[in-house]
This record gives sequence, C-alpha cells and structure tokens, in this order.
Amino acid sequence: MIFQGRFAGKVMVVTGAAQGIGAGVATRAAAEGASLVLIDRADFVTDVEQAIVAAGGKAISVTCNLETYAGARQAMAAAIAAFGRIDILINNVGGAIRMRPYAQFEPDQIDAEIRRSLMPTLYCCHAVLPAMLEQGAGTIVNLSSNATRGIRRVPYSAAKGGINGLTQALAMEYAEAGIRVVATAPGGTSAPPRRVPRNAEGDSAQEQAWMAEAVEQVTSSAFMKRYGTLDEQIAPILFLASDEASYVTGSVLPVAGGDIG
Repeated sequence: MIFQGRFAGKVMVVTGAAQGIGAGVATRAAAEGASLVLIDRADFVTDVEQAIVAAGGKAISVTCNLETYAGARQAMAAAIAAFGRIDILINNVGGAIRMRPYAQFEPDQIDAEIRRSLMPTLYCCHAVLPAMLEQGAGTIVNLSSNATRGIRRVPYSAAKGGINGLTQALAMEYAEAGIRVVATAPGGTSAPPRRVPRNAEGDSAQEQAWMAEAVEQVTSSAFMKRYGTLDEQIAPILFLASDEASYVTGSVLPVAGGDIG
C-alpha cells in the first residue's frame, strides 16, 4: 500500500540500498514523495537509483564502505551536497556473515561480524548528527534484529544488541534537539537471492547444517511459524520514519511474527 505524499519534501538516506529490505524501503519511500540518497558498497545500487528515477522519483546513489567512518562521512556529505538537508536516515546495513556455534568462531571472524552489523550504524548516526542538529529536527531508524536471542550467531546477536542500546541512549540524549531515534527488530525474512553473498568464502557442508539449525530456531520461535515478507518489514520501517510516529522515540519494535528477540 502506497501513502501518497507521506514523505513529500523529505530527504531520506537509506544504507544498504542495493537489494533486499533497503532497496524496498527506498523504492516505496520514493513513491511516497521522498528524495532518496541510496548508499551501498555494491556498484549495482545504481540499478535502484535508475528504477526510482524512471518511475518519476528523485534519487542519487553513492558507493562507499560504511564499515569505515570515512565512508559514513562521505555518504552524509553527498546527501547534503545533493539536497541540502537530511530529514531521515535508515540504517539498514548489516547481516550475519557466518552461522556456527560460538566456540567455533575465530577471533577475526568475531571482529568481522561486529564490523559488519554494528559499526555502520554507529558511524552513520554520528556522521548525520551535525546536519540534524543544525536543522533542529531529524529521524533515525535503525535495523536491529530478533536474533539478540538466537543460536549460531552470537557475535551478530551482540552487534544487534548494541544497536538496541545505541537507539535508546541516542534517543534520550537528542530528544530535546528534535531528533527521534527508533528501530525495528526484524525476524527471519524471505527475500530474493543475494547478489553479493553474505560470506564471500562460501559455506561448508557443516556451516550449511548449522545455518539450517538457526533457521529452524527462528521459525519455531515465531508465533506465526513462518518467515516474514519484505513488505512486512518495509511497512513498519516507513511508519516509524514518518510523521505519523512523531511521539515515538527510543523504541525497538519487534517485527518477527511474535518473537520479541
């Protein structure tokens, strides 16, 4: 369902916008009037930009690595250069690289999970604050996960728990400055195959078995006993980003079929 004009006049930055939830959020927000800044390290983020522009929307894309602070600063600077302001930031970058028992993780693999699923959000929140403080307004929507309680991905769970803490603390610190900070906590979500694999090294047969155990746990923990759809994740994100949620801040909304994470 499209709410015509809901984001008219708003500039929205979406990270991880090349595919999946990020691409869906950006496409729908553009249809609802937002000017989009699409951030991803995959160069095919331009495909999403071109689709939005072809449909009559406004969008630019920026290719950068948000696992570095320089990348986050580059992304926000590009948004300001293009549109003069940032009203909404959707922090969507993240995702478990490996699924295995915690005892089987190597130290560098633990670091990689935290770098992938916590640091882009931490960096982007910091990099966007100057613009939002100057405006005296802004909304940040972070994507957490119900996997803060789950098996076979403890480092990822820790990263998403960090996002919950970041959301609540940042909301408290900047509410009087007119900045709202909220999050959704998606559960398992059905999506098209990734164009860039989450684990570039590929999964062994043992890792595939561990992943199957995690999938079974996610499905059984959900009251609805199924994965969600992309649309079922996109709608709550855009509600929280909109002025309809103007009295909501510091909240982490589970979107996981009853599993609160």
